[in-house]
Amino acid sequence: MLAAALLAGRWETDGATADRVGPYTRTVVSRARTAGLDDVGSAAEYASRAARTIAALAPATRADILERAANSAAVHRDALARLIAWELGKPVKDGRGELDRVVDTFRVCAAEARQIGGDVLPVAGFGRGVGNTALTYRAPAGVALAITPFNAPANLLAHKLGASFAAGNTTIVKTPPQAPASSAAIVALLLDAGAPPEAVQVLHGDGAVGAALCALPEVSVVSFTGSAATGAAVARAAGAKRLVLELGGNAATIVCADADVAHAAAVCAKTGYTNSGQSCISVQRVYVHRSRFGEFLDAFRAGVTALRVGDPLDPATDVGSMVDDDAAERVVRWSREASDAGATIVTGGTRDGATVAPTIVADPPPTANVVTEEVFGALVAVVPFDDFDQVVQECNRSRYGLQAGLFTRDLGTIVHAWRELEVGGLIVNGSSNFRLDHVPFGGVKDSGFGRETPRSMIEDYTVVKTLVLRGISIWGDR
Repeated sequence: MLAAALLAGRWETDGATADRVGPYTRTVVSRARTAGLDDVGSAAEYASRAARTIAALAPATRADILERAANSAAVHRDALARLIAWELGKPVKDGRGELDRVVDTFRVCAAEARQIGGDVLPVAGFGRGVGNTALTYRAPAGVALAITPFNAPANLLAHKLGASFAAGNTTIVKTPPQAPASSAAIVALLLDAGAPPEAVQVLHGDGAVGAALCALPEVSVVSFTGSAATGAAVARAAGAKRLVLELGGNAATIVCADADVAHAAAVCAKTGYTNSGQSCISVQRVYVHRSRFGEFLDAFRAGVTALRVGDPLDPATDVGSMVDDDAAERVVRWSREASDAGATIVTGGTRDGATVAPTIVADPPPTANVVTEEVFGALVAVVPFDDFDQVVQECNRSRYGLQAGLFTRDLGTIVHAWRELEVGGLIVNGSSNFRLDHVPFGGVKDSGFGRETPRSMIEDYTVVKTLVLRGISIWGDR
């Protein structure tokens, strides 16, 4: 499949291309028309003009278009899920779930577009304000840049593009090289739903293209999802621009002594290997109270070994391939390093090409890569703990702080963990790997800043404009 670039209102196929080899099929599954620096300049020039056109659309018009895009995503759900499976090796059942979230995300963006407004300010509450009136409204920022990751190319693009369009901006999309066709297909949903051609442009390419786009003076806000290292590079390239960075994680889930261990193990087995663990909130570290450690590990191993590994296009497959062989080899290498340092590989620790056997590493040392770094793969480390305050401190030693899970029945423990854990979100009686697309989502520390949910993103994608009416007052003027 050819993934065209969308420049200045036209899908372009002529020019340099790059092939995407499917990690499971081992064949070329898509070909992207890659961008050059001339394309970056052309996109910037067009975006400057397009911004006024999109800003002139009434919020109701934007909302109606987003609603139609949501409906179209539902209609094309299966076909888009198969496309994602070809490009990424992501099981089609997970792709269908992602498209269900795209439907929700576009609908939430539509609802939030209808709520954009402003305030009447209480200026007459202070002496110098008496006799005046002040109002605000949220105006579009202008040009937004959306740089999206490979692991959830449909829904994370829907968040960025949907919220930006809802806010009244034109958007330049820089797609991930691993999923150019999947990304272009999501953009097409919005255009086919009636969005003007000025609403969006699509460029395919590598990090150099992304850096050039970030540096454009025409760009007002940059939304990036990816690794912490790349996020830092984005910030350097962007300079003094508004940034929304959703970066990496090595999410922890805590299983307390009073937890329903069978339930906790089942949830962690399911959510630790979704998309081969390639999620910033995928279960990576599970800390289990020592009194329940053996019980949890047995139940967890049973759940993990029952997962079906294989062809991502098979609806019964639970675990497909990772994004490429290098990523798979890293998971295997880190599990082996942990074993050499005294941990036990309970199951897995091998790969077949880009497909990693779901791996459990029990009781690794706290300095092991599987504990300190972002695995972003089909591996979960299980570690015993004795004291709750101590395990909270252990979780907080991470340079990441995106999301955590907690299994307990004790309300005091829940509130204590919510207060003390250095994360952006805490999931109680669930693993770290759970997200509602209309709820604020984002991290602290090296996991980034800003909150990636439509309402929060619309705030980032708009600017507050103030109007002061001197000598005109809706308040008392004496």
